[in-house]
This record gives sequence, C-alpha cells and structure tokens, in this order.
Amino acid sequence: MSLVFPHTFVPWFRAVAPYIHAYRGKTFVVAMAGELIAAGKLNSFVQDLAILHAMGIKLVLVHGFRPQVNEQLAAKGHASRYSHGLRITDAVALDCAQEAAGQLRFEIEAAFSQGLPNTPMANATVRVVSGNFLTARPVGIVDGVDFMQSGLVRRVDGAAIRRAIDIGALVLLSPFGFSPTGEAFNLTMEDVATATAVALQADKLVFLTEVPGIRERADDPESAIDTELALADAKRLLAELPAPLKPTDTAFYLQHCVRACEGGVERSHILPFAADGALLMEVFTHDGIGTMVVDEKLESLREATHDDVGGILQLIEPFERDGTLVRRERTEIERDVSCYTVIEHDGIIFGCAALYPYPESRTAEMAALTVSPQVQGQGDGERILKRIEQRAKAAGFDSIFVLTTRTMHWFIKRGFVQVDPDWLPEARKRKYNWDRRSQVLVKKLN
Repeated sequence: MSLVFPHTFVPWFRAVAPYIHAYRGKTFVVAMAGELIAAGKLNSFVQDLAILHAMGIKLVLVHGFRPQVNEQLAAKGHASRYSHGLRITDAVALDCAQEAAGQLRFEIEAAFSQGLPNTPMANATVRVVSGNFLTARPVGIVDGVDFMQSGLVRRVDGAAIRRAIDIGALVLLSPFGFSPTGEAFNLTMEDVATATAVALQADKLVFLTEVPGIRERADDPESAIDTELALADAKRLLAELPAPLKPTDTAFYLQHCVRACEGGVERSHILPFAADGALLMEVFTHDGIGTMVVDEKLESLREATHDDVGGILQLIEPFERDGTLVRRERTEIERDVSCYTVIEHDGIIFGCAALYPYPESRTAEMAALTVSPQVQGQGDGERILKRIEQRAKAAGFDSIFVLTTRTMHWFIKRGFVQVDPDWLPEARKRKYNWDRRSQVLVKKLN
C-alpha cells in the first residue's frame, strides 16, 4: 500500500515550497552537540543536512565532542575537569580530544558518503571539506585556574570557507584551532559555531542540542517552549539568569545566540536533537520546534507613540480609499495609538497594525495590518504579525482574530482558520458590518 496520501502530501509539499525558494543560496551554520552522535542520531541528522544541501543551501557543519572526550579520558583513567563552564585541557585531555575529533570526522564523512537505493541519501552527492580555518588563542589563567590548552577563537578564515561552500562543498569544522606558533587548542563547539556564523554573516546559526529550547518561564521546566525571542528580550533574560556552567543551563546556548545576533546573524536557533527531524521542522514550518532568537532591529519595529499618528494616517489612507481597510478618523487613531505597532526607517513609517483587546473573551483583534507597497514582499508584514502575537501572548490572550475582505489567504497561510462571524466576541459582533461581509479568521496562540 502506498504511504503517500495526496490529500495531505500535496498541500504539505506546496506549503514547504516558499521556504525552499527563500533559502536557496543562503548560508546556514549548523552546530551539533557531541551528545547527538553519542545518542546514535548521526545518520538521520546527516540525511536532513543532505536534503538542505540538495535544495541549494550553503552549509557549514560544526561538531562537538564533549561525551567522546570524556569517554576517552575515562578509558585512560583520567577525570574530566571543568571550570567556569570550560574544559581544562591538559596534555592528556588534548590527546583525547585529538583522538575523538579524528574519529568523529571519519564517522561524519562516512555518513555523508552513503548513497544506497531506497534511502534518503540515494543520489546524494555531498563533498565534505575541512581544514585549518580557525586561528585560536589560549584562554589563559582565569581566577587562578590555568586552562592550559583550552582556547578561544581568535580569527575565522571566512574567505576560504566562503570559497568552499560557493563551489558546492559542505565545510566541516572540528572544535580545534591553531596559533601562529603551531600550537593546537581545544575550543568549544559553541564558540566555533558563533564566530564562524558572524565571520560569514550567515543567514542562520542553528544549535542541535540536548535541551528543547528556551522555556517561556525559565523557572518552570513544564512551561511551553518560547518559539521566538526578540534580541532585546533574550538579553534581558540573560541578565536575569545565573552564569551557565553546563550545557543544560538555560543561558548556555542562549548567550551564544545573543552574541551571534549582535554580530549580524539575524536568526539563531536552539533545537532539540531528541526530536527526529528537528532541523527540517524548524526550517520548513511556520512556528518551528525550538527557540529562535531574532535580531528584529528594534529601532525600526516598535510600539507606536503620538508622534507616529501622522505617519500611520499617511500609510493607511490609500488602502482606505480603495476599500481594503475600513476608514479610521484621526481622533480614533490618536485615542488608540498605544494599540499600534509600527515599522519605521529613517523617520518614515512603512508598516503598522493595531491590537484591540477583548479580555472578557480572552481574545484580541488585529486590525489595520498595512505594509507600504514600496516594500511589500520583504517579510515586514510577517514581522508585524509576530510582534502582535507576542503582545497578545504577553497580555494573556488565547487567540487573535482578523476581519478581512481581500487578504484571507495571506492569513490562512500563517496559521489562521476561517470561522463564522457569530464566533466574534459580543462587543465586536455588535460593530460587525454585515454589508461589508468581511471574512473572520482566528489564530490560536497556545
């Protein structure tokens, strides 16, 4: 019996297509914890990477090796030593790290060389390139602790990496760097991945980790995963959290995501390797599976003030004139200006939306979503929608709804579902214009 069901497969495949178009030619730095390999998930993960590669995404893969090095040390009768969240790399630990890195490199290259028929790797051609792309420096002595051969990334040869991925190769980076004097230093996977993403100005930095993401409430291990964190919110959370000492600490990967975003990487992700296909679900679905830290450039995406009223009126007036939006008086916008979110650049507002609460029904209306025709198609409408969703969640609402006559499909594509106008809260139902026959669409937030 065929496992392909047209009524589900075809719509799903079509829904994925926009992401394929958007990411072709983009650069992703993907970092996998050594725990992923120890858990036996390397082959399935490599298959997912091969799919991304086949779609024209340029890939840099950084592997970790914490459990592998610990295993090698234990076999030699040596204990693993850490301080300040970093391994203390003495001569024995350095030898173990070199052995682990060599073994993992061969395992990864072998995994990418698979091509058996009737497997996801059939007809795949992924060439793996590695080398001395990293210049390192020693951590040195911190608070009286000598970290010996543990190092930090001093420089990434971004030009050489870029040439390799531009010809279609996948670049593999081990957490090792070398000094100008020829010394080898044990680095962390997180430092290598972050520095590489910044050097390449990558479109995404993705961490495949032992944690599911960042919880909405850091002190509650049962709370939901926060699928999107603005850079400002991530920095605020980091300031509140204790210094991370182990990978399972909330701040451990988050600090590197923040550093990457501050360095020019617009999207950084923390994903659980325990979820099969986590990378594909994060890249090719709207809400993803882990946590994404977004540099949304808050100087341009923000809540409106009274100084913005004129700009909002100027933006929405053409859409009111052609009937796309319901006409709003200046006094109405002035009264409700705190409900508006705007995108502005160089003092010009080119996008806006309003959030009107209906607390008795635990829902809110998103109204007047508008993007200037000059910048449409650049994702600004989606940025505004995300900010409105965040505001609604923060206010404790379960859903948001919109009324539209012309853009129904845009909202459906982003998770809204059409409902009957009778669904509307009583206060909003009384103001519903039955002559206009607006479609009502709802999106659940939880």
